[in-house]
Amino acid sequence: MYNQIKYQRTLKINKMETGIKFKTVDEYFSSLPANTKSILNEVRKTIKQAAPPQAQEVISYSMPAIKLNGVLVYYAAHKEYIGFYPTASPIEAFKNEFAPYKWSKGAIQFPIDKPMPLDLISKIVKFRVMQDLEKAKMKKQ
Repeated sequence: MYNQIKYQRTLKINKMETGIKFKTVDEYFSSLPANTKSILNEVRKTIKQAAPPQAQEVISYSMPAIKLNGVLVYYAAHKEYIGFYPTASPIEAFKNEFAPYKWSKGAIQFPIDKPMPLDLISKIVKFRVMQDLEKAKMKKQ
């Protein structure tokens, strides 16, 4: 029984990483094991609270994302970490706060077995909102 449960959890994570095209954020979340879903829901709630009410949840590149005028951030569950994809400029702006994490030009990996840095996630989303609003304002001029 344990092996079957373990296999089903592995299958769900692998399903997500093998290119299945999700149509909604809820569909994406329904594919996750319970413990991963709980962790990712904390991240989702933090992102939604940091974004303006008119921001919309979307699926883009088969990952959940939040969009205002453009996509603010993407996020995704992986086997050993939560991937957070805010684009390159917030990575540069907040890189001093990423010491405990693996990160690259446009991505941060938050280990799934550690507490999520919800305050940092919130700051990054707010930073992206300011960028997005400024870009939209410049387009109107």
